[in-house]
Amino acid sequence: MVKKKVVLLGATGSIGKSTLEVIREQSAKLEIVLATAHSNAVELFLSADKFNIPNLVITDEQAIRAIPPIINNRKIYRGESELLKVLNELDYDIAVNAISGSAGLRSTMAILQRGKTLALANKESLVMAGHLVKELQAKYGSKIIPVDSEHSALYQAIGKHPQQEIRKVHITASGGAFRTLPLEDFHKITVEQALKHPNWEMGAKVTLDSATMFNKALEVMEAHWLFDLSYDRIKAVLHPQSVIHSLVEYVDGSFLAQMSVPDMKLPILYALSYPERYESNLVQTDLLQLPALTFAEISPSRYPLYYLGVESGKQGGILPTVANAANEAALKLFTAGKIGFTKIAEVVEKALQKADQSEHPELEEITRINRKTYAEILTEQGIKL
Repeated sequence: MVKKKVVLLGATGSIGKSTLEVIREQSAKLEIVLATAHSNAVELFLSADKFNIPNLVITDEQAIRAIPPIINNRKIYRGESELLKVLNELDYDIAVNAISGSAGLRSTMAILQRGKTLALANKESLVMAGHLVKELQAKYGSKIIPVDSEHSALYQAIGKHPQQEIRKVHITASGGAFRTLPLEDFHKITVEQALKHPNWEMGAKVTLDSATMFNKALEVMEAHWLFDLSYDRIKAVLHPQSVIHSLVEYVDGSFLAQMSVPDMKLPILYALSYPERYESNLVQTDLLQLPALTFAEISPSRYPLYYLGVESGKQGGILPTVANAANEAALKLFTAGKIGFTKIAEVVEKALQKADQSEHPELEEITRINRKTYAEILTEQGIKL
């Protein structure tokens, strides 16, 4: 059997680690030919030894200085420019983009320009540059298979059904760490509390975005681009148990859903095995052990950032980039103790109010506005970049 050659971007993060578990189980069918990390060089090198990964990339400037060009016969690349170059030259079948935040955007573009299959876990690629991503897909014939559990669920439930048969899609949300916390206690929320997700094991940024529900706004924007659906056909709903990962409502009144216990290894496995399904024991769901499944509306007073984010997506242009950059900056301020939890939404709202719209921004403008918005917010609070 010829193994699929996998590129893993963000190998030391939460999604990256889960991907490594999948590839360990499926080692007869999958092999990693390139793995990257931002600054966690030690963990990347350990994974390279375990999985015999021949090519490695470190992108953090400080971490780069201490690393020789070759370690244990493995080629070491340095910085984003070398990463983009190797993505353009290396032989691979599928790339998992699990880079956190806006830093993953240029890698998405590079993979799509090769006409490769992209297993996308980087929300910001579509949020900031969905219009450019669609243009690249059309030009180069590249495929995107979503890795987010919600979009993987939609991808599976839609299958080959044409768009005209879809009435709406429903993206489920756990509600994060503070779904039941009294609103009058929100001003007391600590970083440690916000980083404790009730259902999922995720990276810090995604966990914080789950607590504010900004992640769900990002997912609505993703769904708009992934499935070519207008915003009035995309809904999000609270589902605290995180068992049903999303639902497709068809024009005949039927709902199709994908469900399992919450574990990111399942959508990762689906993306890597597509169009097949590999036999696996990584995620097992016992129907008789599942809790009762419930659904509820998303409260604007509890989750204002969700509604701000969705509105920026509806407005389009440069505004989703502004919202995303402002949110990243606000999270940095929150984790640094500069602002309280309830101020995160206020920072984003202020940035959107100040923003000048640009209807069809190119990549350089998106990158410039992203950096400018982020830097201005932090500078106002006295944080040096």
